[in-house]
Amino acid sequence: MAINRAQLVKELEPGLNALFGLEYNRYENEHAEIFDTEASDRAFEEEVMLSGFAQAPVKGEGAAVSYDTAQETFTSRYTHETVALAFALTEEAIEDNLYDTLSSRYTRALARSMANTKQVKAANVLNNGFSTSFPGGDGKPLFTTDHPSLTAGDQSNEPSTAADLNETSLENALIDISAFKDERGIKVNVQARKLIVPPQLQFVADRILNSPGRTSTSDNDINAMKNMGMFPEGYVVNHYLTDTDAFFIKTDAPNGMKHFERSPMTTGMEGDFETGNVRYKARERYSFGFSDWRGMYASPGA
Repeated sequence: MAINRAQLVKELEPGLNALFGLEYNRYENEHAEIFDTEASDRAFEEEVMLSGFAQAPVKGEGAAVSYDTAQETFTSRYTHETVALAFALTEEAIEDNLYDTLSSRYTRALARSMANTKQVKAANVLNNGFSTSFPGGDGKPLFTTDHPSLTAGDQSNEPSTAADLNETSLENALIDISAFKDERGIKVNVQARKLIVPPQLQFVADRILNSPGRTSTSDNDINAMKNMGMFPEGYVVNHYLTDTDAFFIKTDAPNGMKHFERSPMTTGMEGDFETGNVRYKARERYSFGFSDWRGMYASPGA
């Protein structure tokens, strides 16, 4: 007895779902090295940044205590995007018993496409981070030398002069990060966590961070960054970065780089009466972005 479409869908879908999951999970979640993931149950998320308080004053004997008020400085919005793709197996392919071969091939291709889109969208937050066409909540791009603040003046999370990745540029970046202040001019205890580089810089990064001594010198000096543990999470390679000489440093500042998951990955399969085709779809909904620019430091390269 020939198998009908409903039976085919029922028999084929569990196997395709398993195949999709295996292929999708083959691709490393490189975005997880950059973004902190949170769940969302709304069409968009907004994070309001507060200023904190100014420096506490001295209270004179018998005098009243001073009061201060935290202010809203800017709001970052994350608008979720739906990413979906499908393929169809024709009635003729099913009739000719080609559905087994074609469905497995198409399912793997679909998983690769969905995984690739997610990683590209995540990396583009960094790729577009120097462009004024992609401003954050404070009206500035992620990386700039003039992030505004209430009383601390302009602040920077990129070098004043673009620099390539080397020992000096990394040391200067760490010094800049240690000078971060909040909106009211109070120093914040922000530390570098990891270095993020494109594949072209992975060998340079490894030499700088993991060599026991200083690189490119005949002096018997120790590698101070390694010795002091300045990058406790080392370095990671992101294969979706487009600038071959840009490098990025993720810090431990809270509410920095965010990934909101509105709807996790789902797959589904159904038969179409009119065409006789069987269709298989994958869908997820998410957003990537940043709230506090102090969560990242970068140089576009010289």
